[in-house]
Amino acid sequence: MSNEHSHHHGSGHEQSVRIVINGQQFTVDEKRISYDEVVRLAFPGGPFDITYAVDYINEHGPDGTLTQGQDVKVHEGMIFNVIKTNRS
Repeated sequence: MSNEHSHHHGSGHEQSVRIVINGQQFTVDEKRISYDEVVRLAFPGGPFDITYAVDYINEHGPDGTLTQGQDVKVHEGMIFNVIKTNRS
């Protein structure tokens, strides 16, 4: 029972991709998604002055971790897990 949210940027000419962040489904139009975008989708109310751990599972390539300043190419069905950490 997940709600679908849309996250749109750009010209609208790109194909939408469904991803899952912390168990919620989102639709994104970008080919890449940044650490900051994933965090803001996971925790829209913040806080944004702390560090988050962002891991992802990708059926179409290697799994990985995003850190501040990084981005990753999105693929249909990618799963992101975002948790608050004790580090600031």
